[in-house]
Amino acid sequence: MTDQIFGYISHKNGAVEDSAYEIITAAKKINAGASVTAIVVGGDEAVNKVCSAIGSTYSNIWKISGKNFEYPNAELIRALLVKILPAKSLLILGHDTFGMDLSPGLSIKLNSSFAADIVNIEGLEGNNLKLVRQEFSGQVSTHVLCDISNGAVINIRGGAFHADEAKSGSGKIEDKSKEAEGLKAKRRFIEVVQAEVGDVDITKSDILVSIGRGIGEQENIAIAEELAKTIGADLSCSRPIVDAKWLEKSRQVGTSGQTVKPKVYIALGISGSFQHLGGIKGSPFMVAVNKNSKAPIFQVADVGIVEDLLEFVPVLTEKVNAMK
Repeated sequence: MTDQIFGYISHKNGAVEDSAYEIITAAKKINAGASVTAIVVGGDEAVNKVCSAIGSTYSNIWKISGKNFEYPNAELIRALLVKILPAKSLLILGHDTFGMDLSPGLSIKLNSSFAADIVNIEGLEGNNLKLVRQEFSGQVSTHVLCDISNGAVINIRGGAFHADEAKSGSGKIEDKSKEAEGLKAKRRFIEVVQAEVGDVDITKSDILVSIGRGIGEQENIAIAEELAKTIGADLSCSRPIVDAKWLEKSRQVGTSGQTVKPKVYIALGISGSFQHLGGIKGSPFMVAVNKNSKAPIFQVADVGIVEDLLEFVPVLTEKVNAMK
């Protein structure tokens, strides 16, 4: 039942998303010896780039390319996967906006189970896969038993599983593009509207100091700005700060904001919801400061500091200046 697992590879114009390598780790938690087949869908040029990039990670790759797939249309790809996936398949993909669009309907079409936003996999109990989700904004971890006797579609949270870097794949490619012939969808892609870039493009920042609801008041932002200036970082934020109109939308990190890939990420007063963490790619060195010791951000942080940021950050800034 779990001898072969499929992973849907998300990419942007041939640039592979981090979830491509996290899927391997998740699959090994289900069955350490399983063969994982990558499914790559997109335009001709993008698909070839992706297959080349993941060839050393995946032993088997199914590629489906064509003009209709240049933009990831979940309706069209759902019909494709229903057609090509074997019965009782296990499919793993990222819990991003595309994954949330694709997976629920796909599981219904496949008559299989569906599990969303999974942060850990603890193995099999009979026909049930023991999964871990987070509830109440990450304050509580819950176990979910997912019946996989008829297959399953599993969405994993970005960054919850370490990327597999073993490079043990042989990269055998099988072209299944003919399987897509005749597929149609009611929705169609029109255009991509790029978000406006503000005075600072945080998507290119190596170091980010990011503030959340814990900053308290707008006047306190100056504390974070001073730290950012001291360490040569740019200032970013979570959604509540933008909703309060304290910072512009271009500085928001998250699934509804910017996707960033810094080397260092300092989270100040940010709880760590999956919507926020979904916008952080590349596994940066993460430092979290939050007075709530149970904040979900501490589960992914490399260094966690349980302290009031209004008291801690000025001291940190002073110490950094002293070191200079």
